[in-house]
Amino acid sequence: MTLKGKKIGFGICASFCTVMEVLEPLKKLKELGADVYPVVSENVFNNSSRFHDKDEFLDTIREISGNEIISTIAEAETFGPDNQMDIMIIVPATGNTIAKLANGISDGTVTMASKATLRNGKPVLLALFTNDALGASGVNIMKLFNTKNIFFVPFGQDDPIKKPTSMTADLGLLNESLICALEGRQIQPAIISY
Repeated sequence: MTLKGKKIGFGICASFCTVMEVLEPLKKLKELGADVYPVVSENVFNNSSRFHDKDEFLDTIREISGNEIISTIAEAETFGPDNQMDIMIIVPATGNTIAKLANGISDGTVTMASKATLRNGKPVLLALFTNDALGASGVNIMKLFNTKNIFFVPFGQDDPIKKPTSMTADLGLLNESLICALEGRQIQPAIISY
C-alpha cells in the first residue's frame, strides 16, 4: 500500500490519555508516502497534561509530519478553497468533537478543517475515543454513521466492566480504514469486540 501524493489532514483532539498513541499512526502515514498536515485542537496546542508535555509533543508532531502545525480556525479554513486535503483523519475523535460534527458546529480548529474537507466532497475518518459512546455520545455517533463522507475506524468497548459506556478505535486498523474511506466505503465490521 502506498499513499504517495495523498494530502492528509491529521486532526488531534484533547483526549489527553490517548494523544501519545497518535505518534505511531502518524509515522506510518509518512512511511507510506503521505503528505501529512497536523491540525490540533486549541486544548492540545495550549495544555500539557499528566500524560504529556505539550511542547515536546508538538515538536514531535512537527518532526514526524515535516509540516507546521495548524492551530487556528483561520489556518484550518484554508482546507476548503486553497489547501484541499484528500482526506481528514481525527484521532482521537472525542465525544465533544463528534457532537460538534454531528450538529454542524465548526468553532474549533479540528472541526473547521473537517468542515472544509467535507465541503470539498472529501472523506473524514474518525478514530473514536470517548467514555460515553454508549451514553450521551451514542446518538451523535449514529447520526454520523448516516452522514455522507464520514467514516469510522472500527471501535469497540475498551473496558466493559469498569467503563461500560466507553468505546475506543483500534488504531491498528487506521490505514486499512483510510484506504476504504478514500474509496468511499466504511470498513467492516465497524463495531468490533476487543
